[in-house]
Amino acid sequence: MALLVLALAQLVISLDYNIVYVALPGIGAGLGFSDHDLQWVVSAYVVATGGFLLLGGRAADLLGRRRTFVAGALLYASSSLVGGLSGTPGVLVAVRAVQGIGGSLLFPATLSLINTLYDEGPARNRALAVWGAAGAGGLCFGSLLGGVLVEAFGWPSVFFVNVPVAAALAVAAVPLFPADGPRDRARRFDVAGALTATGGVTLVVFLLVHAPAEGWDTPTAVASAVLSAVLLTLFSFVERRARDPLVPARLFAHRGLLGAMGVTALFSATFSSVPYFLTLYFQTVHGYSAVATGFAFLVPAVVVAVGTQAGERAVAVFGMRRMLLGGMASGAAGAAALALAFTSDGSYARLLPGIVLLGLGQGAAWTGMWIAAAAGVAPGDQGVASGMASTTLQVGGAVGLAVLVAVAGGVGQSASGPGLLDGLRTAVLVIAGGIGCGALALLALHRTSRPSSS
Repeated sequence: MALLVLALAQLVISLDYNIVYVALPGIGAGLGFSDHDLQWVVSAYVVATGGFLLLGGRAADLLGRRRTFVAGALLYASSSLVGGLSGTPGVLVAVRAVQGIGGSLLFPATLSLINTLYDEGPARNRALAVWGAAGAGGLCFGSLLGGVLVEAFGWPSVFFVNVPVAAALAVAAVPLFPADGPRDRARRFDVAGALTATGGVTLVVFLLVHAPAEGWDTPTAVASAVLSAVLLTLFSFVERRARDPLVPARLFAHRGLLGAMGVTALFSATFSSVPYFLTLYFQTVHGYSAVATGFAFLVPAVVVAVGTQAGERAVAVFGMRRMLLGGMASGAAGAAALALAFTSDGSYARLLPGIVLLGLGQGAAWTGMWIAAAAGVAPGDQGVASGMASTTLQVGGAVGLAVLVAVAGGVGQSASGPGLLDGLRTAVLVIAGGIGCGALALLALHRTSRPSSS
């Protein structure tokens, strides 16, 4: 039951990431958003989540994992309720930012609970595979659920659906998870580090979301870049002098965690960007409706879920590094096959080989990178380690999508003509190349480290 609750929490987080996309046209028309401002319904969530993940991870370590989980779930439920009742664009954007903060508390608390409730090895790997399958399913099923809800009940329903589930998670956490006990007064919360890190990372994510569309030389972009550099420099200065820093220096010497952070950044920049371009292919090239697009993502959802379970078993048989290499090689081959299948008259069946290879690799890599991020980390640092890996996940996704859209010629929802198809194909081929380069880097790192490790 504890694992079920933790998996449902991940399902809620990942569902909310995609479910809003389908509702954007209705939200824009219903609340009077301009075309320029509508993107902030999505971007406000991304910016807030990316900026507060380190703070959420350390809160789980110092204030208690169960307390942080309950607080994140309740914040999610209450902000979703207000979001469904929103009557103005400003209120909805603010609510999405609060939802993002709720996610930044809930995600590292969920991951650190798994990593402390289950012993390192097969038990934890199995739990992470179940948790990963729920997340993978949520990312793909979000489009289907969003389409059904919007057509049946209107755009507010994509917010209201979160309320009972998130509230139930908060209630169920109390009897199912171990009590946190009194706070250890010997460990202080690094307020200065939390403020500078949160501000710096938030501005970095904001810059990466804002600048590709508005320009890198606008006053807002320049100010964000300068302020983020100043705050992150101050964060480094503060952390070296803090008695109990937000991010303990010992974690930066943990090679497994640093490697996992690199993999999460690459994963989000490549694997996680595919649904964006696949959605454009379905809806803009072939004219799929929102519901039809959701159904088209059912096969990827199932395949990714299968990949998470296969990845957990492959770790036991082949080891972590070989499993990640295999998953990334499968993903690179699948992305290349998918790009070649992007044609103006192509059928859905023609996409299936690429979808299957890509999905299996994505599921295996998702499970593997979180196993690697937790391995060898002390229980008292699991929260902030999860926050570090998930922060690189968010930043990698923002950087990756911005670069890919630029490489593809700026393709978006309003794109059309033959240039759109060429841009989509180019973007997915670049994704294949990025995954392949990551696999080669992992292989090269293994070869250079083999003599010292032996």
